[in-house]
Amino acid sequence: MTPAARTRRLGTTATFYDRIADVHNLALKLNGYKDSVAKFLKSLNLEVGPETMVLDSGSGTGIVTLAFHQAGFRPKKTIAFDLSRNSLKLALGQARKEKKIDPGNIAAVQGNILALPFADASFDIVLSCGVLEYVPLDEGLRETARILKPGGKLVLLPVKPSLVGSVLELLYNFKIHPLEDVRKISQRYFKIVGNYKFPIAEPIAWSKAIFLLEKK
Repeated sequence: MTPAARTRRLGTTATFYDRIADVHNLALKLNGYKDSVAKFLKSLNLEVGPETMVLDSGSGTGIVTLAFHQAGFRPKKTIAFDLSRNSLKLALGQARKEKKIDPGNIAAVQGNILALPFADASFDIVLSCGVLEYVPLDEGLRETARILKPGGKLVLLPVKPSLVGSVLELLYNFKIHPLEDVRKISQRYFKIVGNYKFPIAEPIAWSKAIFLLEKK
């Protein structure tokens, strides 16, 4: 894809999510997505302290950001990063409404996940849920690795091949990466320290796989 074509695609994706942000957010709320993610994150051995910097890369309306805080983690700062301005506004608005969340801990930054506006080794933890499907997998993982500190963790929740995944692929105009490709390419930059499965009763199990990766 040429740089011009990629720029046009990014603009189209941002406009699409700006337009559907409210409906998309409501759907995630109704299906219990946030609670599923919160339970999963709470079960991980993530070392989060007062100096921990967290990036939710491709945060959308902030469901994963809110789930991270709902799980009881209290980092130094959480950055919600997304192409869609309207989605980021919703994320910040929801953070202000959540009683158990300090909205001052969450900042929103708009941009492209293939050109993250952060210095090398800026973050201790990156959360990435259903966003690398919009970009070449190697480029997305390489850029994510760049801004992680050595030994930093990437909580990766890719869309998995499934009936629900195929429906989402059509609705949201992305391309599911085969899970074997995710495993293979991620190991260029990370060690796989956990490969989990959501319980089938959890709504997120219908569409997402889970990897816990550590930067080499």
